[in-house]
Amino acid sequence: MDRSVSEGAPEPGAEISFQELVREQLRRLGEDPDRNGLVKTPERVEKSLKWLTRGHDLSVRDVIGDAVFDEDHHNMVIVKDIEMYSLCEHHLLPFFGKVHVAYIPNGKIVGLSKLPRVVEVFSRRLQVQERMTEQIAAALMEVLQPQGVGVVIEAAHLCMMMRGVEKQNSKTITSAMKGVFLEDLRTREEFLRLCMVNGVLG
Repeated sequence: MDRSVSEGAPEPGAEISFQELVREQLRRLGEDPDRNGLVKTPERVEKSLKWLTRGHDLSVRDVIGDAVFDEDHHNMVIVKDIEMYSLCEHHLLPFFGKVHVAYIPNGKIVGLSKLPRVVEVFSRRLQVQERMTEQIAAALMEVLQPQGVGVVIEAAHLCMMMRGVEKQNSKTITSAMKGVFLEDLRTREEFLRLCMVNGVLG
């Protein structure tokens, strides 16, 4: 089948639905969107992508809500191994891994379950790992105004594993350090050491 010309394709410039777009993609891939296994695929893809990118409609302040508490605690708080799933904005393929988040309070602490929720706000979007790491750290600095924040993300990218260089065992590690995590070497080293298992991240 000629993938550049599809029978039943929408007229150029016509407004079409999300599901019609998916049907057209299937046609251009040489598939028959009306065959039994694909009839409901456009509906499923629409629901799936809306779920996977729901972070665009979320805000950090909304997910944290009133779960910020006055507390005279000035030592490091870490939540590590937060599961993360996202979509690479370059190929719309998943990347996934773990997020380690730490902060040093400055008179306020946040409910521990809220840190994974902050990760969800930024991971459930079309993303690049580097930007997401920075966004998580910056958001926590803004909302909590702590002495500092550290974020490390380790992820595997299917755009590297399934296509391109096809390196199945590669991992990408990114970090963002704010406040004392950036300014004080010992604080940063303590955070990184606590993120490690047997001397390696993860």
